[in-house]
Amino acid sequence: MSGAGKSAAVIIGASGGIGGALEAALIEEGLFDLVHGFARSRSGAYHLDLLDEASIAAAAAYVAHGPAPSLVIVATGLLHRGDQQPEKALSDLDPDWLAQLYAVNAIGPTIVAKHFLPIMPKVGRTVFAALSARVGSIGDNRLGGWHGYRASKAALNMLVRNLAIEERRRNDRAIVVTLHPGTVDTALSRPFQNNVPKGQLSDPERAALQLLDVIEGLKVPDSGKLFDFQGEEVPF
Repeated sequence: MSGAGKSAAVIIGASGGIGGALEAALIEEGLFDLVHGFARSRSGAYHLDLLDEASIAAAAAYVAHGPAPSLVIVATGLLHRGDQQPEKALSDLDPDWLAQLYAVNAIGPTIVAKHFLPIMPKVGRTVFAALSARVGSIGDNRLGGWHGYRASKAALNMLVRNLAIEERRRNDRAIVVTLHPGTVDTALSRPFQNNVPKGQLSDPERAALQLLDVIEGLKVPDSGKLFDFQGEEVPF
């Protein structure tokens, strides 16, 4: 990213494939004084559990010591866990699993925004981005299935749209978006990679650089929207 100035960047989910690659890329670029990487698996000041608001608040308080973050990326997501796979039919729906998907994919990133947006600068260009997914687009849904993942990411898109409207009142140059990273070679996509067409599976390092390029190209009118890894707007 160019033009970031002297400030901090924050990655939530830095122990994941994409999050770790984003953290590494930002450190290598050296355009921020500090790059904070938070994850549930990390200890001390850099521990953050999306399901524990107290840990999110503590992380924001730590970053608030300065410099203020002009970039915050929530690089988290839940698609499957253990024997629990994406639903293929209504008969597969389970309320506990649906609640987990909403907690991680929609509620968690929104609570991150609750605590991190207020510590971002009130003037100048800032970007808050959360990883969503094309399958969370209602308008782009042609196949159905994956009910909980689709719905939780659609909920995230709506919540981020709301956040973008509210944040613009605080900083009229703030950009709040969701991003679709494509299919990336991570644990999240691994069970489904056999169905990915040749050449369409990205490694995390490539995906991170693509996402950072998209973020760099965002303009204030883009706030509240969903963009893919090529910078194309995806309909809600």
